[in-house]
Amino acid sequence: MPIRLFLSDGSRHDVRHPEFIFVMQREIVIATASRGGDIPERAVFIDPIHITRIEPINGKKGHARPRKVR
Repeated sequence: MPIRLFLSDGSRHDVRHPEFIFVMQREIVIATASRGGDIPERAVFIDPIHITRIEPINGKKGHARPRKVR
């Protein structure tokens, strides 16, 4: 699920695919792809302490799936 990270300086960064984020204890690296491209063109290095919130990009909360009615 694509997510958006909001930082304490007011910036935000989108993670469009799980393979584009690398989470470590003291640093998070986000690879950003060019528009329309699948290959990252640069990386953003973030200190986790500066992340103020994380939201899904599509606006949905969680991974809930509709139940099948029998």
